[in-house]
Amino acid sequence: MHATFYLLLATSLARFLLRHPGGARVPWIIALSAVLAVLYALPFLTAAALRERPATPFASGARPTPRRLAWLALVVAVWLVLVVLAPSFGWCAVPLFYTGLRTLPPRAALALVAVLTGCVIASQVRLAGRYDPDLILGPPAVSAIATAVFAYMQRQAARQRELIDDLIRTRRELAATERREGTLAERQRLSMEIHDTLAQGLSSQQMLLQAADRVWDTDPAKARTHVRTAESITEHGLTEARRFVHDLAPADLADGGGLAQALRALAERESDAGLTVRFHVEGAPVPLPDRVSSALLRIAQGALANVREHADATTAALTLTLLDDQVVLDVADDGRGFVPPTDSRTPAGVRGHGLPAIRARAVQLGGTLTIESAPGEGAVLSVSIPLEPQR
Repeated sequence: MHATFYLLLATSLARFLLRHPGGARVPWIIALSAVLAVLYALPFLTAAALRERPATPFASGARPTPRRLAWLALVVAVWLVLVVLAPSFGWCAVPLFYTGLRTLPPRAALALVAVLTGCVIASQVRLAGRYDPDLILGPPAVSAIATAVFAYMQRQAARQRELIDDLIRTRRELAATERREGTLAERQRLSMEIHDTLAQGLSSQQMLLQAADRVWDTDPAKARTHVRTAESITEHGLTEARRFVHDLAPADLADGGGLAQALRALAERESDAGLTVRFHVEGAPVPLPDRVSSALLRIAQGALANVREHADATTAALTLTLLDDQVVLDVADDGRGFVPPTDSRTPAGVRGHGLPAIRARAVQLGGTLTIESAPGEGAVLSVSIPLEPQR
C-alpha cells in the first residue's frame, strides 16, 4: 500500500507536468509533492534513525497518540492543498483510506474516508469539466471496496491472533504435561534405582546378620564370616549411595571394567551372601552405551534379589550374550518357579518393584523381557536390548 501511494503520487505529478509544462503552479506542485512524500515516510525515517521498530500509525488496534493524529492531519492537509491546485492528485486518496482506517478509531476512520471520497469526487468532476455519473459513483464504490477489504483483513488478522494465542496456550499446557510426566518418570526411575541398590543391599545384610546371630554361639567362625560379608556389602552399598547421589551411575561400572566385570563382581557378592551364582559371557566384546550397561546391571541386581527373596533357590546363573545388533542378559535359577504372567502385570506371589522395574528398564531402551517358568521348575528371565549397528 505504501508503494501504491508513491506510485500514484509520481503518476499524478507526471500527468500534471505533461499537461502544464510551463504553468505558474508547477514549482508549488513539485514542492508540495516532495513535502507529501517526506511526510508520508516520516514515521519510517524517524524509526530508522533511532534504530528501533517503527512506531508507525499503521499498527492497527492501538489507540492513536497525539503525535500520530498530528502526522495524519498534516498528510491529509497537504494532500488537500495538492488536490485544490491539481485535481489529478485525487486518486492518491485510496492509500490514505487504509492509513486512516488503521490509524483512527472506526467511526472517525469512516468519517475521514467519507471526507476523502467527497474530495475525490469534486476533484474528478473539476478535472473532467462536466457532470458524469461515473465520476459520482466511482469514488464511493472504490472507498466501499477499500473499507470492506480492510475490514476483512482485520477480521482475518483477529482470527489468526486467536489461533496463535490458542497455539501458545496449547504449547504451554503440553510443556506442563511433559514436565509432570517427566517428574513421574524420574520418580519411577529413582524408586527402581533405590530398590536395585540400597534396598537389596540392606536385605542381604539383614539375612547375613540373622544367619550370624543363629550360629553366634555354636559356630563363631561362620558367624564372623557372615558379619564380614555383611560388612563388605555395607561398604559396597555406601559406595552405591554416594554414586547414587552423585550421578545415579552403578558403582561397579565406575571402575571402567565394563558390564561383564560388573556382573562378575555382582555374582561373587551374591555367592558370598549364600546364593551360588555363576556368571558366563558369550560373544565378542562390543562397546555398550552407558545407559544400556547401567540398565542391564540394575536388571541383574533386581532379578537376583527376586531369586534370593522369593524363589527359595540355591543356585542361579547369569549369562551375558553380546551380538552385533543386540545384547541379551539371561538370569536362571533352580527355585520353586511360578506361573509367568500373560501381560505386563506382576505375577501372583511376587512382591516389590522387581519384575515391573525390570520390564520398565527394558522398555525404556526399546528392549523386551521374556519369562519362562513353571511351578517347581525354576525360572529363566531373559532381557534383550537392541544395539545400533557398528560402523
